[in-house]
Amino acid sequence: MDSTLNIGSLNLSRPVIALAPMEDVTDSSFRRICKKFGADLVYTEFISADGLLREGEKSLDKLRFSDEERPIGIQIFGNNAASMIAATKIVSSANPDLIDINWGCPVKKVAGKGSGSGILDDIPKMIAITQAIVKATNLPVTVKTRLGYDETSKPIVEIAERLQDIGVAAITIHGRTRSQLYSGEADWTLIGKVKENPRIKIPIIGNGDVINAPIAKAMLERHHVDGIMIGRAAIGNPWIFCEVKSFLDSGILPPPPSIDERMRVLMEHLKMAIEIKGERRAILEMRKHYNGYFKALPNFKKIRSHLMTLNYYSQIEDFLQNILHSSLT
Repeated sequence: MDSTLNIGSLNLSRPVIALAPMEDVTDSSFRRICKKFGADLVYTEFISADGLLREGEKSLDKLRFSDEERPIGIQIFGNNAASMIAATKIVSSANPDLIDINWGCPVKKVAGKGSGSGILDDIPKMIAITQAIVKATNLPVTVKTRLGYDETSKPIVEIAERLQDIGVAAITIHGRTRSQLYSGEADWTLIGKVKENPRIKIPIIGNGDVINAPIAKAMLERHHVDGIMIGRAAIGNPWIFCEVKSFLDSGILPPPPSIDERMRVLMEHLKMAIEIKGERRAILEMRKHYNGYFKALPNFKKIRSHLMTLNYYSQIEDFLQNILHSSLT
């Protein structure tokens, strides 16, 4: 297999290990941390097409990224062709490396309105909007989607063919249906069938339940996908990217990060977030990451519970320094 992966004009090494787009998680500070630890490709939080057109502050903020985050994809969602085309033009002006369409989010506030994976019960509309977006930009357009709408309908092999035919440059497939949300196990067999389809020439990236390096290696070898996208397992755990790469290269897992490194990276992450968002918002959003940063520590639940009560950077820094001191004495 060729060691180079082409997504439109973007050249990457195969296999790609990517950070999944996650709302209120994959902001600029966390993307930078994940790049530092080996993520090949990162994505913004998903951005509402309608929010961009209304010039909503939160939506416009998500367009901002630094060059150190490249290659980066900006992900958009919506259910109306006109607004998605207009949003595509706004996103194109931000000059990311690619534009990703979210046809995969299963949550009610998105899918219930026909956006995200809600569109999987209307495949012709999905194809029509995607084709319009491809025509509206010179950037590579990729799609993140699911196997189908529910257990009775999993047309992902056909969907992938049709997306490729209209010019989509790569597809990421989450191994669940819309109706499953995040329950049950991700089914990679259909992801593998898409990749094995002789008609498919574009990169296929698998997503779902990749929680450690051995699973990533097994999915790559078993289903021959061009890459792995890691989502929830990366929250508060940016080390997963270097662990996957090390295990793929040598079959050996690197030692887990020390308490000192966990605290150092958390504070680096938090400091960057504060510089971008301000102290109050950054600390509130950082709470999603505490579980990942500290789940390996003794008395983790007590540490997390106390961290959740702290509202200032100086308080968090002092508390973590006390923990580190206690662990060394």
